Amino acid sequence: MPLFVDFRAGQLLARELKATMDDGSGDSLAWVIMPDHLHWLVIPKVSSLPQIVRRIKARSALAINHHNQTKGPMWQKGYHDHALRRDEDIAAVARYIVANPLRAAIATSVGDYPLWDATWL
Repeated sequence: MPLFVDFRAGQLLARELKATMDDGSGDSLAWVIMPDHLHWLVIPKVSSLPQIVRRIKARSALAINHHNQTKGPMWQKGYHDHALRRDEDIAAVARYIVANPLRAAIATSVGDYPLWDATWL
């Protein structure tokens, strides 16, 4: 479901991404919230990736359900992850992530799309 077409729902998810990184769980390098999913480049530190994802899903679902005055699950079970190899260019991966709205034709420039962030930009 394209929950994040609602800008406020996207903001609530972004707030949870920031809160999870602020507690030292990991380092967020880049993310983009698409209408129906999230792409996120994160380096787990104190918490494991499954713990980080579980927290993001739980806390964002509570906030977004409250905003929408709904109840119940919001996220699919599981997630797709990809570990970067040492020879992969992290900045290039970050650029690829934040360019997802361009490839999906929902923005004409990265600056036109509001729900993204990257360490380098």
